Amino acid sequence: MRQGVPPAHDVQAEERAIASAMQQFSQKNAPRTQGNAFWLRLMNAAHAVLHHNQGAFMKKSYKVAGGLCAATLIIALLNSTMLHQEVQSTTVASAPSPISAPLAEAMPDLPPAPVPTQDASMESILKNIEPSAMGAFNAPQTIKPQDLAKKSPSRKPVMAAAPMQDYERADYAIPHGYHEERDQFPSASEHPLTLVKEEAVSTFSVDVDTASYAFLRASLNNHSIPPKDAVRIEEMINYFPYDYAPPKDKQEPFAPTLSIMPTPWNKDTKLLHIGIKGHEIVPDHKPRSNLVFLIDTSGSMDEPNKLPLLKNSMKLLLQSLEPEDSVAIVTYAGSAGIALEPTKVREKQVIVNAIEHCYAGGGTAGAEGIKQAYALAERHFDKDGINRIILATDGDFNVGIADPEALKDYVAKKRTQGIFLSVLGFGQGNYHDTMMQSLAQNGNGNAAYIDRLNEARKVLVDEASSTLYTIAKDVKIQVEFNPQRVAEYRLIGYETRALRREDFNNDAVDAGEIGAGHSVTALYEITPTESKARLIDASRYGSPTDAPPSTTDYADEYGFLKIRYKLPQQDTSRLMSTPITRLKEVKDNKDASDDARFAAAVAAFGQLMRGSTMMNGFSYADVIALAQQAKGRDPFGYRAEFIELVRLAQLL
Repeated sequence: MRQGVPPAHDVQAEERAIASAMQQFSQKNAPRTQGNAFWLRLMNAAHAVLHHNQGAFMKKSYKVAGGLCAATLIIALLNSTMLHQEVQSTTVASAPSPISAPLAEAMPDLPPAPVPTQDASMESILKNIEPSAMGAFNAPQTIKPQDLAKKSPSRKPVMAAAPMQDYERADYAIPHGYHEERDQFPSASEHPLTLVKEEAVSTFSVDVDTASYAFLRASLNNHSIPPKDAVRIEEMINYFPYDYAPPKDKQEPFAPTLSIMPTPWNKDTKLLHIGIKGHEIVPDHKPRSNLVFLIDTSGSMDEPNKLPLLKNSMKLLLQSLEPEDSVAIVTYAGSAGIALEPTKVREKQVIVNAIEHCYAGGGTAGAEGIKQAYALAERHFDKDGINRIILATDGDFNVGIADPEALKDYVAKKRTQGIFLSVLGFGQGNYHDTMMQSLAQNGNGNAAYIDRLNEARKVLVDEASSTLYTIAKDVKIQVEFNPQRVAEYRLIGYETRALRREDFNNDAVDAGEIGAGHSVTALYEITPTESKARLIDASRYGSPTDAPPSTTDYADEYGFLKIRYKLPQQDTSRLMSTPITRLKEVKDNKDASDDARFAAAVAAFGQLMRGSTMMNGFSYADVIALAQQAKGRDPFGYRAEFIELVRLAQLL
């Protein structure tokens, strides 16, 4: 009808139709309650939506009456000259009144209803939120509240997801709490306080891994407190370089440094500090490296802080290698494959191209990948060089491994053939630290966690010699305390590295490795016999061991340190030992070395993160103060960064 000629306007027919409709409306609804009168007031669409639930019990009546009224009006209007006009707003009158033609002609076109905008209250809230406050909700780091406000001027854009390419993928942060339920860490309780008269000897394997500290840093930077088992204090302490004295005898791989000082968190106990520094390798005497990268390209690695970061890390490592070193690449994702046969580093572009062609996708068949990597290393074995597999993964071996214990035995068997294995961990949310630690320990290698490119530079460039070149293997430490001077002791950290007393002299028992230039630190909290801080009561019926008389030659000794190790190409251990005398003791912490005090600060922080009951009120603020006083020489800023991490933990 819009295309035809409208019929002549019949005013009387129009009035009769309206009157009939209103009469039917009154008869239908007269005996019923009509609800609140406000519903009849003119309101815009947004207001109507906000109040659509009010008078809900009237819905059926309104639907029937409104339908009858609308049908009658449509019939009348179709016969009127007003049909071609677009009616954009209607008013419900309280009583019927005739509509004259002149009035209808005089009605102006109403403007379109405004689009609902964001509530003023919500706008004010978004404007007043500081970026630091939004950080508590752990949104990805590159998405800031002010960006969200700018991109969302109305309700509709807020509902649309921002495209991923608008943000820097490399800075993507994992939401708070996401990793806590799926990441796996070896469980270990804090070393207990031990009575010297009952057990005077403490034995453990060294640990030069640093994965725990880097994982802790990544968690704190994501505003998340890591699980207690993720905090391994010895790895936190050993993350930092220390200026210990190197060995004087070139025939020995390292030399111990000893000191005793008051315990920062308990004035009535003392802290025994043991430091070991491995000798550096002269650049001209570096052995050739035969490296096989075993790269996890499973679907779980398809995240910015996993495979892309891994590929950039591998490129950094090439800077540390010599032209005659060789690199091979094996990938595993569903099925394993050789991405690059052993290639000399002088052909760097060939290696880089192979790295770039690694893509994530598929399930994980880690066992098959490891077997193929070892087969490749064996075919190109260099009897005069370093033969090492570097496994890079998020630790998710969820396909292809029927028996993890058999896999660890397989790796342990291969180390006896001169092929070691190290592990680089990436990402959170699927991080299987337990398996990665086991493989590294059984493979005579070390484990590092790469949470950013700077960490890759530290591990693979700045500390490349420590990572690649082993100078001593199966390194064990044993301390025997003198019951005449020490009543109690406890080892701080190394819970997963504890050994039995008889394991120390058993060369068949595996232990940790030390790389060129590596520094290893161990701390014991000891309680002197005259201290009022003793917590363990003496036995009523005596003790298994008796203290030596004070007139003996051992009266000035707190204990005796023994270290066993094997040279890389040998299977028989060597022994070095030294007494721990009062000559190593300082009465005031200010007289202790920066290295000893800073290591104590890191140990205190680790104990706080693990919820230790031995801290006697020592707080994060105390850790910060101690670390600041002992920061000393810090060329790469690692110690300054530690202080900032403690401050961050203090806020969480």
